[in-house]
Amino acid sequence: MRLRLPGGGLRMPWPLPALLAWALSWGVFIGALRWMKLPVVVALLLAAGLAIGFSLREDTRWRRLFVAWGFPLSLGASGLVGTLPAWAWLLPLLLLAIVYPIRSWSDAPLFPTPDGALAGLAERAPLRPQATILDAGCGLGHGLLALHREYPQARISGMEWSWPLWLYCSWRMAFASVRRADIWRADWSGCDMVYLFQRSDSMPRAALKAARELRPGAWLASLEFEVAEWLPTQVHSCPDGRRVWLYQAPFRQATPRHPREGGDPRKQRW
Repeated sequence: MRLRLPGGGLRMPWPLPALLAWALSWGVFIGALRWMKLPVVVALLLAAGLAIGFSLREDTRWRRLFVAWGFPLSLGASGLVGTLPAWAWLLPLLLLAIVYPIRSWSDAPLFPTPDGALAGLAERAPLRPQATILDAGCGLGHGLLALHREYPQARISGMEWSWPLWLYCSWRMAFASVRRADIWRADWSGCDMVYLFQRSDSMPRAALKAARELRPGAWLASLEFEVAEWLPTQVHSCPDGRRVWLYQAPFRQATPRHPREGGDPRKQRW
């Protein structure tokens, strides 16, 4: 996995993103104490916030936790802040809970759409001008950007449950309508396409909702995770080897597979 830094095109192989996040967090913590003369609790909050900000760039759960918790754990092991009140160690956990609400972990807390993953999607799943596209669980907006490149005339919207991610995405994606909402309670019936980058175990729920609400001709597009019970209308191969599974309503049922026919290749990577 590679990390794209906020300011440009620099990419770093893992674990360099984690090491950089920890080093910068330590720099902020020490600078806040020595030069800014801030209270130790405030310095901890600033440094932990920076680490969590870097964790948003990771595309797997374990890497996000690894980046977010590296600084506070290393700080605790260092013994440098033995006088820090016990409750202060709850601050990083509180920040993490705000960015990644507990209820969202039953879906996909943050799976950013990789750069270029949807290139050529419009050829596989053509839409009329002014079509309505929903990115269900838009996170930081990577999927919204990719969809906008493919369908520049479409009306693109996003839904995100996390308050910080919703605020950031709303500010960053001026071309899209982004609202804070539960994707499972929201109405999909007005969409010409619903785009998902969820998890394999949440796809049956997505399939039931799409079958119930999407009108004939509408598309369900899922990056990497397929609906095992349906036959895909199209399969789009991404440059990095991933697939976008495309299903057009009315959805077709797949022939049940023999239990010995292969395994499940859709396992989460470290």
